[in-house]
Amino acid sequence: MDEIFDVIIAGGGAAGLTAGIYSSRARLSTLILNEGAIGGQMVLTDEIANYPGVEKTSGYLLAGTMKKQAKAFGCKIKSNLKIKTYNLDGGTKRIVLEDGREFRSRSVILAPGGRPRPLQIPGEEQFKGTGISYCATCDGEFFTGKEVIVVGGGNSALEEAVALTSHAEKVTIVHQFDHFQAFQHAVDQAEMNSKIEFIMESELRSFSGNGVLNEVSMEHLPSGKTSSMKIDGVFIFAGYVPNTADLKGVIELNERGEILVDQDMKTSLPGVFAAGDCIQKKHRQVTTAVADGTIASLSATEYLRS
Repeated sequence: MDEIFDVIIAGGGAAGLTAGIYSSRARLSTLILNEGAIGGQMVLTDEIANYPGVEKTSGYLLAGTMKKQAKAFGCKIKSNLKIKTYNLDGGTKRIVLEDGREFRSRSVILAPGGRPRPLQIPGEEQFKGTGISYCATCDGEFFTGKEVIVVGGGNSALEEAVALTSHAEKVTIVHQFDHFQAFQHAVDQAEMNSKIEFIMESELRSFSGNGVLNEVSMEHLPSGKTSSMKIDGVFIFAGYVPNTADLKGVIELNERGEILVDQDMKTSLPGVFAAGDCIQKKHRQVTTAVADGTIASLSATEYLRS
């Protein structure tokens, strides 16, 4: 391919789309390469109510609006592909896809996002899709009138538990600590919902069933006592794993596989920036991903013009 883009953005979630909007609006030739559906983890969120300037909306609709904005400014977007290798040294960066296509650019913004973190306990692999889910928006309807467990204590866990009550008869939140890490508003919404119950200081230890999930075992951590519970489904919201396996040895990562960046979203390589859930940071929200993408794009623009 003869064309050399000013910016290639690897990832089309909130961070990548924002970077695409800013870069293309700055009249930089911009290409987003996205491995899945546009929007990343954002499209799996049933309701977003804290995005400034936007009343309640779904992650799917917000992602669609961002995509439309980026394309309106001239950003090119290629989705449903698989990146094979990153060659990010030197002045011209190269990204090669599994189908052999190669794309070149003068700068790169890495925004591959993350994926739900599995519990890695017996039965989890066996019952994925037959009782275990990582997406309430995707699968909540399948549990209409049934009893489910939500694992986790962050914003996603509590917000999705509330969303699940529109389908499920009963939702039990199981959390390993005696307090939640979610914002107080999310905690209040869950505690006020009559369909939600709580089991604190406990962890699931295994899943079992005959073809489909119907029982879990759990341990009460302070006492070490184990018990079993009949259940129709389990939704796991135990954090995210960064999608950076292909970047090991290419860019500097921490022990959790997160990309190390400075305040300008610069990575360990000149002309390479990173943004969103893939970087080392404390808070992961759509708004923080958008901020990361903005900074990464402005830094890339400054790099190209210097």
